Amino acid sequence: MFEFHLAATHGAARSGTLTTPHGEVPTPAFMPVGTAGTVKGLIMEEVEALSARMVLANTYHLYLRPGHGLVRQLGGIHAFMRWNRPLLTDSGGFQVFSLAGTRTIHEQGVEFRSHLDGSKHEFTPESVMDIQRTLGADVIMAFDECPPGGCDRGTAEAANRRTLDWLSRCRARFEEIGGERDVPEQALFPVLQGNVYDDLRLEHARQFRDLGDWPGYGIGGLSVGEAKEDMWRVLELLNDELPASVPRYLMGVGYPDDLLEAVARGCDMFDCVAPTRNARHGTAWTSHEGQINLKAARFRDDSSPVDPGCDCYTCSHYDRAYLRHLVVSNELLSLRLLSIHNLRFLVRLGEEARRRVGEGTFDTWQRDWLERYRNERSQA
Repeated sequence: MFEFHLAATHGAARSGTLTTPHGEVPTPAFMPVGTAGTVKGLIMEEVEALSARMVLANTYHLYLRPGHGLVRQLGGIHAFMRWNRPLLTDSGGFQVFSLAGTRTIHEQGVEFRSHLDGSKHEFTPESVMDIQRTLGADVIMAFDECPPGGCDRGTAEAANRRTLDWLSRCRARFEEIGGERDVPEQALFPVLQGNVYDDLRLEHARQFRDLGDWPGYGIGGLSVGEAKEDMWRVLELLNDELPASVPRYLMGVGYPDDLLEAVARGCDMFDCVAPTRNARHGTAWTSHEGQINLKAARFRDDSSPVDPGCDCYTCSHYDRAYLRHLVVSNELLSLRLLSIHNLRFLVRLGEEARRRVGEGTFDTWQRDWLERYRNERSQA
């Protein structure tokens, strides 16, 4: 049920297709984030209209509310969300480790307090597999320890050791549950850590390969405050180390320029909350003006679309002047319309990158696109 077909390469950039029980995902692909079973402000028919092929949901949030058992009782995560395309759940590890003041890490797992009511909980590799198996996403992520950006080498080494141990336990539980009845077909991706230490990153990748074959790899810990140059260097290292026959999922990265930089270094799948978060602050992405904030007075009488080259519903039906009015008036419609645009912008960027890889023009196109985008953004 799971297969990755690599269609073309141009330098390190790749185009391919990930096949899952709920359909195909052409790559490079941006995945909208549906943290609590919803992409903020949108109905799933609108997400589908963006041509998004895969959506991410969050294990930590769904575990706390409404509970993974209830989700299964109501038909599983696809039915619960009204999304019948491919779906990925992260392990909840990043959310748990971000609760620095209310969690305790030990070899068995992590004890933490809910951000909702302060109640005590524990995640272990086994329980995280149980939760994600119960939710029923197509792709599920192993439980890992994500150390903070800028951590010292000792902290990164300890996180690597724990993540490797937890991965073995995740796979054992994953395979054990797979023998039970009424369990959907799922693929388990490990999550590489190592912070910005080159040797730790390479060591982790080799240790993961030594454990056996994987249907894909998650690359974690590169969107937690490190310098961009460190991110690009690590991705270049991993491009030569990871199997070319499976997809690479760069976790938590999704600003337009970051996405293209990562595609150029061999990454295939991406997620980020930035499109909808930026929309809530009146910020939109454009091809020829970089990032713009519609609160600016210069948009007060601007009758042009957000991005004349965009084919989204927002750009086809509304102008900047009206959107600015909605933003400064704190109207909820601004969140919806700008979310539609920002999400479509990233999905379309992945589509264009895929086309350019196939044509053998990716390098030149990407370089020109980034130069224009960054130059315009710096002048905004």
